[in-house]
Amino acid sequence: MTKDRSSNQMWGGRFASGPDAIMEAINASIGFDKRLARQDIEGSRAHAAMLGATGILTDSDVEAIREGLLTVLSEIEAGSFTFRADLEDIHMNVENRLRELIGDAAGRLHTARSRNDQVALDFRLWVRDQLDALEGALTALMSAYVAQAEAGADMVMPGFTHLQTAQPVTWGHHMLAYVEMFARDRSRVRDARARMNESPLGAAALAGTSFPIDRHMTAQALGFDRPSANSLDAVSDRDFALEFLSVASICATHLSRFAEELVIWSSAQFRFVTLSDRFSTGSSIMPQKKNPDAAELVRAKVGRINGALVGLLTVMKGLPLTYSKDMQEDKEQVFDAADSLMLALAAMEGMVRDMTPRAENLRAAAGSGFSTATDLADWLVRTLDMPFREAHHVTGTLVRMAEDRGCDLPDLSLEDMRSVNAGITQGVFEVLGVDNSVASRASYGGTSPAGVRAQVARWKEDLA
Repeated sequence: MTKDRSSNQMWGGRFASGPDAIMEAINASIGFDKRLARQDIEGSRAHAAMLGATGILTDSDVEAIREGLLTVLSEIEAGSFTFRADLEDIHMNVENRLRELIGDAAGRLHTARSRNDQVALDFRLWVRDQLDALEGALTALMSAYVAQAEAGADMVMPGFTHLQTAQPVTWGHHMLAYVEMFARDRSRVRDARARMNESPLGAAALAGTSFPIDRHMTAQALGFDRPSANSLDAVSDRDFALEFLSVASICATHLSRFAEELVIWSSAQFRFVTLSDRFSTGSSIMPQKKNPDAAELVRAKVGRINGALVGLLTVMKGLPLTYSKDMQEDKEQVFDAADSLMLALAAMEGMVRDMTPRAENLRAAAGSGFSTATDLADWLVRTLDMPFREAHHVTGTLVRMAEDRGCDLPDLSLEDMRSVNAGITQGVFEVLGVDNSVASRASYGGTSPAGVRAQVARWKEDLA
């Protein structure tokens, strides 16, 4: 059964009746694009001001439209606005309410624009706002890592490759590794924002408009660097949304990597960190359990965010220019990815600030697994002028000897070591302890406490 709606505000006289219920359900986007209300009204107010400045609308109409739009916004923010699915989207819901408030002047607002450039504008404004929020969240998270790095500049822990003990590092150095990762994420946010900061408003349906509009005026009013240079591109481009999702996916991957480390480190087998009760849960049956649920959920969020990126890439991959209704499917996944990422960032910041490294356990683990073997090989090269490949062989022989005796390298006697190479002296023991090992790694970007403090100082200045 069709619902007779002979006067269709959206489609005008072309259609004798409105869509049936199924068509209405698949076509309507108000259920999710109402999140664009503030951006839609901001864009419409700028458009109305430009129409007045160029003489396309009278001053009285512009005044009525701009004031009426503020009333609509206040109703939406107060929760008293009634969103109607039969009006399809946020644009027509706002315009319909504006007509109820100010009469026929509302119908003049849509002069020299289309819903195509209108939605492109609203979505671009929304993504730009999200990029700004994302930059702030990343900066806060980086600050949390820097605080941990500063407190643990001297704290030794094992550095891993293949999740096997490799060489001793400092806690501060490990924390700063994530600062670098999230700094690159923040840089990508800034790059994406600069690249997408041009206004599609005025491209109209696809070809521009015959009205004497001033696109530079609206672009400036909305905080854009410039208007888009090609009207076809302006209404069909969703690169900015794809780039946002790409940035979000990389950032979520970084979050997931540290979340995985927290899950491992907080386990009874590792006992490297204690997570606060604020970000842990218990078991309904096992009273001893303290589960790192927040870390596990952060780890899982990357699946949703990566899925959003793949989903939108798939929507866009086969679309001819310019606008197709497929592009209505661009928003929900971006909204969900943005919500998921901001929540994950907030949770991770809280976990990083609250977590307590267990220094004694970290130190014990740092000295296990012959972690200073590389220091011994380096000493042989520096002190005995031994080729590194020979030093590697001598060190491997000593590791096997220690392993057979159930001890670590520093526990071997000088005589034991000389039995493998007679040139070894007492000085070798100065490099075998974990503190000596990390202190010796003083090359730029290395793990030495002095290097960590220098990097902490640099980042504190940057983040300030």
